[in-house]
Amino acid sequence: MAEIKSEVVKEIGILSTSKSNWNREVNIIRWNDGKPKLDIRDWAPEHERAGKGITLTAEEVAVLKELLADYDPYEFED
Repeated sequence: MAEIKSEVVKEIGILSTSKSNWNREVNIIRWNDGKPKLDIRDWAPEHERAGKGITLTAEEVAVLKELLADYDPYEFED
């Protein structure tokens, strides 16, 4: 299996930290020398391992921002 390369181009922020000390992070990542993309995933301390996540192109980020503009995260809380 080919090795997957990742380069953190810019750290945007941490959304949460799990009990196992992994952080759910938002970053700009370059995967396998490709174009940098917005990336949301869990990372082990020091970024030595990555969990499953989602990677979005600039166009997808723009659409997501529009979709979330009127989103109320507390609308469906009990």
